[in-house]
Amino acid sequence: MAATKKFYATGKRKNAIARVWLAPGSGQVSVNKMALEDYFGNIVDSRQKVNTPMALTDNVEKFDVIATLKGGGKSAQADALRHGISKALLEVDPENRMSLKKAGFLTRDARVKERKKYGKKGARASFQFSKR
Repeated sequence: MAATKKFYATGKRKNAIARVWLAPGSGQVSVNKMALEDYFGNIVDSRQKVNTPMALTDNVEKFDVIATLKGGGKSAQADALRHGISKALLEVDPENRMSLKKAGFLTRDARVKERKKYGKKGARASFQFSKR
């Protein structure tokens, strides 16, 4: 592993897309040029989601995470970021695959909002039926 090499991966969830770079460093996480705590604020669950792949593979203090997030809400962005970090950790060391796959971090969650259908109020909801 080269000292200056960066590892890149893309993570997705719903409409959120995370572009993630892992660079050798001290464990700093920056999201859209902000610290992780500033970006996600007081949403502790989202911050924990982001850090779990690094903790699982014992890489917390070894890499800095630089990420750009677009689309979706904060929860979907946190899931996309976790997916991107997991995929980037595979590029760092393919031996991480078993532990990340067992935890379910390599699977892209494909659930997205269903589209509205014509003649309907929403995706499945109809207008109220009136007999008379």
